[in-house]
Amino acid sequence: ASKEENIGDILIGQLFSIPKVLLMVGMTMIGLGVLTPLSLGFCGAYGIIFIVIESKNIGSRNIDNLSNISYKQALGIGGFQLLSLIPGTSRSGSTIIGGLILGLERSVAAEFTFFLAIPVMFGASLFKVLKIGFAFTTMEFMILGVGMFTAFIVSILVIKFLMSYIKKHDFKVFGYYRIILGILVIGYFLLLA
Repeated sequence: ASKEENIGDILIGQLFSIPKVLLMVGMTMIGLGVLTPLSLGFCGAYGIIFIVIESKNIGSRNIDNLSNISYKQALGIGGFQLLSLIPGTSRSGSTIIGGLILGLERSVAAEFTFFLAIPVMFGASLFKVLKIGFAFTTMEFMILGVGMFTAFIVSILVIKFLMSYIKKHDFKVFGYYRIILGILVIGYFLLLA
């Protein structure tokens, strides 16, 4: 496949983020999706799911390139993205789990997850700007520009590191991290109660 076809497939895949953006805006407008200490703590369950999927090798994992992802698989991964509407749930974690179950190799699932984030983050940012308004001073626009540029550079470096890590390691470490963090959060708030 040519580079233009791959980019076209990725852009079409972005359409599968639209339901998440619409649901996210709707939930925010009616006040749902509130974070609570317990909801954050119980999201350690995703750690268990990561470990089980990696240990049992669930999913055929025969998709080794973004251009080989079918529209059905992309839609399925987009469906897994909806799980991140549960407070405290990782959007990238839910889509990577979905990608693994639907047959993507780890690195391809992670790469597709990064592309799926673009419309979700754009939609969330646009919603916030529309909610706050466009009444920015020149200084605020400059600060926003510097912040966006810095975030872009840092995200490129982090994505390069994570993609390199994922090619050599599995996701179990992220699973253990989620479980430990969940236990710590629940324990902390139980001690406060």
